[in-house]
Amino acid sequence: MSRRRDPALAVLFYLCRITRMRRTKALLRVAVALMEEPNGRHWGYDLTKRAGLRSGVLYPLLHRLLDEGWLEDGWEDPASGERKRPPRRYYELTDEGRQALGGLAEQARNDSRTVRGVGGWALDA
Repeated sequence: MSRRRDPALAVLFYLCRITRMRRTKALLRVAVALMEEPNGRHWGYDLTKRAGLRSGVLYPLLHRLLDEGWLEDGWEDPASGERKRPPRRYYELTDEGRQALGGLAEQARNDSRTVRGVGGWALDA
């Protein structure tokens, strides 16, 4: 007996996997940092500094953004970098990511609980 899955069930299973990212302070900080240069390449270490987050908070969040399709990643060309260090991973916003994170960054800027700080804006602790 074959274990073929019903196409309708396959769609249902796919839809059940879709989750909405929670709007956390860390996500808002990263959104603001990424939207400072929405068409640029972003390096993890630089994002930790600009967003004011520890790497243990930032990198899992970047992986969730990659899974959502809001970011794309790649590795810098070893020939273009310094020879004494390994290539660095970079992150770029997708069109969908610019739209979604741009909206979150705008909400953070308009939220009465925000104060000037990271990228001109940071969340109250």
